[in-house]
Amino acid sequence: MAEPIGPISRLTKELTKLPGIGPKSADRLAHFLLAGDRSVATQLAEALYHAVSSVRACRKCGNYSEGELCPICLDPKRDPSLICVVETPRDIDAIERVGFFKGRYHVLGGRLAPLEGIGPDKLSYSSLVDRVHQEQIKEIILATSPTLEGDTTALFAANLLKGAGVTLSRLARGVPTGSSLELANTQMLLDALEGRQKFT
Repeated sequence: MAEPIGPISRLTKELTKLPGIGPKSADRLAHFLLAGDRSVATQLAEALYHAVSSVRACRKCGNYSEGELCPICLDPKRDPSLICVVETPRDIDAIERVGFFKGRYHVLGGRLAPLEGIGPDKLSYSSLVDRVHQEQIKEIILATSPTLEGDTTALFAANLLKGAGVTLSRLARGVPTGSSLELANTQMLLDALEGRQKFT
């Protein structure tokens, strides 16, 4: 019978599941949270619990939201005819920091990666197609990351939407090839949005 894991070891083990946190960093974080003023740990736990219990996916676009629809989908000042397709809600944050884009979004939920078992059925392509048919959309900006997987993800979407009567565009290569949107700086993203090219 396995010996029960202690609370510090369990905390360290859970922290290593976070991206970019190895065993040493996890150990350092665990000891920081337990040393001195433990209100930091309590507030972190409360904030995490609140986020996990109250944040859901927006029914329309897939962005993080506390209600059925996210603030961007509810904003009457946003252009509903312009949709920017991204991989994750984190990409929305990156584009919103630029302050240039005034349309709405569609989150695919990742990128195509057949070797990892992520095929088209795992992404929200069908709801994107539904939106194009149900809403008066004029342009779709395919803002997937400039990687092989991101390009494949965008190409699959473009093939699905061919003949749907919408303009398809792709971010210009202001974002370095092989990078991720979340790592691009504000000027790079602004250049990529302004210089977006028609998808052929």
